[in-house]
Amino acid sequence: MADEHQGVKRGRKFDQVLAGARDIFMSDGFEGASVDDIARAAGVSKATLYSYFPDKRLLFMEVAKTECIRQAETAVETIDMSRPVAEVLTQAAWQMVNFFTSDFGQRVFRLCVAESDRFPELGREFYESGPGLVQTKLIHFFETGIERGDLVIDDLTLAADQFSELCKADLFPRLVFSMEKSFDDVQKLRIVTGAVDTFLARYAA
Repeated sequence: MADEHQGVKRGRKFDQVLAGARDIFMSDGFEGASVDDIARAAGVSKATLYSYFPDKRLLFMEVAKTECIRQAETAVETIDMSRPVAEVLTQAAWQMVNFFTSDFGQRVFRLCVAESDRFPELGREFYESGPGLVQTKLIHFFETGIERGDLVIDDLTLAADQFSELCKADLFPRLVFSMEKSFDDVQKLRIVTGAVDTFLARYAA
């Protein structure tokens, strides 16, 4: 697809194209995904695909953004915010660790970094639908925890960013530098437990 700075166009088959693209990107990655395969998986013509997404990067980022939002909404739906703070934070930490260590999460991050100079809008899109959305959800929960007398936090934004970074400890750098490609639940549990314990040591009432 051409590198044209055109916006994403929505239409009757938009969701159909998005679903097909997600399947191909997940199985073949960004570079390996061909326009022919995406069109075939989506059940549309190449002309229709081009009409919606003139640039494969736009299509990938739309898939990534949709997936990030879906996972964030799923996390909110599955986590009972009325439970004790430690329990809620543990569930939230698992959601974050599982996403950024997933193959899809790694592909999205690497693409954004690789293309950030040429297409800075890709980074903004990813941040708003990923880290930015997580930050908003965490701040909302912190406010609830403060009202219940469970947390004492002056800078909510800083606290949300700190918790997210704690969930990346050790594992994320090893992924970024290609030292390892996956982690088991024991390795993830170590990070989740450490993140929650460290956060509560600082902000628990």
